[in-house]
Amino acid sequence: MQRVSLFGYGKTTQALAKIYPNAIFYDDKCTKPFIDQNGHKVKPSSDFESLYSDLEITSPGIAPSHPLIQKAKNLISEYDIFTNTTPLKIWISGTNGKTTTTQMSDFLLKDKGSQAGGNIGTPLADLDNSSSIWVLETSSFTMHYTNKAKPNIYVLLPIKPDHLTWHGDMQEYINAKLKPLAMMREGEIAIIPDEYKDTKTSAHLVTYKSIDDIAAYFDIDTSKVKFKGAFLMDALLAMAVDKILFDRVDYDKINSFVIDPHRQEELRDAKGRVWVNDTKATNIDAAVAALERYKNSFIHLILGGDDKGVDLNELFVYMKDKTLKIYNIGSNKEKLSNLAKEYNIEFELCKNLEDAVARIDKNLKDDEIALLSPAAASLDEFKSYAHRGDLFKSKVKELK
Repeated sequence: MQRVSLFGYGKTTQALAKIYPNAIFYDDKCTKPFIDQNGHKVKPSSDFESLYSDLEITSPGIAPSHPLIQKAKNLISEYDIFTNTTPLKIWISGTNGKTTTTQMSDFLLKDKGSQAGGNIGTPLADLDNSSSIWVLETSSFTMHYTNKAKPNIYVLLPIKPDHLTWHGDMQEYINAKLKPLAMMREGEIAIIPDEYKDTKTSAHLVTYKSIDDIAAYFDIDTSKVKFKGAFLMDALLAMAVDKILFDRVDYDKINSFVIDPHRQEELRDAKGRVWVNDTKATNIDAAVAALERYKNSFIHLILGGDDKGVDLNELFVYMKDKTLKIYNIGSNKEKLSNLAKEYNIEFELCKNLEDAVARIDKNLKDDEIALLSPAAASLDEFKSYAHRGDLFKSKVKELK
């Protein structure tokens, strides 16, 4: 019997246990061995011995530097297990917008039997193998560990600094995003930013520098698409996939798509003032996209959290000539405040998110914008980016 080790006791690995019922979980949070409600063995990470394991499958979030990864001799990714399954596979990646692009693509392809999964929330082991199409939001973490599986269509949004602590440096992050191209075959298609056009691949490459390039190549009239800014790129890439597969451009359908909460989600307080929940902006590029959208108004910006080791100077260079004030929260708030001083940007050092909302409430004028776009991850103080966004919205609703 094959001895299977599952690294991490989370959603992905628990789904895989249905395929490998005798697998043993190894997890950092486990302090002593136990058997869960499904009869699976769960042990501390320190108990793992490669000598007693024939196959290791890791949760994507476990970094390459982790002792489990360092000890593993037969390591594969979740995606590698499903290499030979029959659904046509669309992978969607990039730094920002991959969730929305995945959702939009699945929305357009639902009538053709698509299912969405991967980083979007549904593990591959919970998807239906008889589906005709899998639309998978695919993280750089997953691709780092994937050595067999590949997409039939690969959609890559722009790559900006993110997850540098996990990957080690920017080049390794880029390498992970480009890795699928080397495994793709003739007849398969990749849509990627033009700066990576020289990446070696057997796939047919469609490259773009801008939204206009995507629209022109796939003959899409952007004036007929209701989405603007970053959402327009998401929509165009989803429509491009539909055009590739089924030679159709459905403006009515894409325009009926409803964007999830937490990404440039506008709400108004009791005084009618605009507050924007952009908690999903966990990196510089996403925050800049939000600032660009509201650049014609004075912005009260809530910034901060776990910046994952990214150099934040780029953000401050962008902000230094903008009409805004920042309210710093999270584990990097001292760093942010020092940068604000260096770039002569008005700021307030806040205790937490609730304090930032209260301070903005005192300063916010009717024609100004209050924006939560942290340019940082949330796990320093919150359970998730959604938890951060929900708290923001609840505090705004409490304002009198």
